[in-house]
Amino acid sequence: MPRKTDKRMRLVLAAKTLIHKHGFNLTTLADIAGEANVPLGNVYYYFKTKEAIGLAVIESSIAEWTERLASWSAEPAPMQRLNAFIQYGLDTVDVTARFGCPIGGLCQELGKQGGSLSDVAAKLLHDILAWTVEQFKALGHGQQSADLGLNLLSMVQGMYLLTHTFKDPKISVRQTKAIQNWLQSLSVSKKSGVAQESYA
Repeated sequence: MPRKTDKRMRLVLAAKTLIHKHGFNLTTLADIAGEANVPLGNVYYYFKTKEAIGLAVIESSIAEWTERLASWSAEPAPMQRLNAFIQYGLDTVDVTARFGCPIGGLCQELGKQGGSLSDVAAKLLHDILAWTVEQFKALGHGQQSADLGLNLLSMVQGMYLLTHTFKDPKISVRQTKAIQNWLQSLSVSKKSGVAQESYA
């Protein structure tokens, strides 16, 4: 891998780590340079502004999640795919308890200030939402799929928020089981022909 590409990648990874820990507004280019072990003057060769490196972080996250969703889509059944999505949060629950959800936290922070970065960041959650809706469609929920997908993403993001707020990983463990039970109840009711109301 070319040296300059490696240095740019180190800066993006460092920025991603620091933004997750401290937020976009509190992370400086100097912080990023130090974390990446790159001279501050060199940062401007790759990123002219903080917004430019913020965009690179978001694009990197979009690429990661595109790959992750594609991997889950390879599961043979839509319920397996949804469970893989829910279970994923438990793999990083200790980090979530300390710093929150890297996607939800960033979207919330940037959403308050608006602008182009906010719009690009929103694509992260939009893509995940669209994917969950597709899984509910595959399960045969038809027109209810949009509401069910939104409900699922809302429950997951709310779980992450409370886990971080109370610094308690057990909240995610407990709520993951509750979400899985909810999904199972939808599946059972669907098989029995009972119409489902959207979860509230």
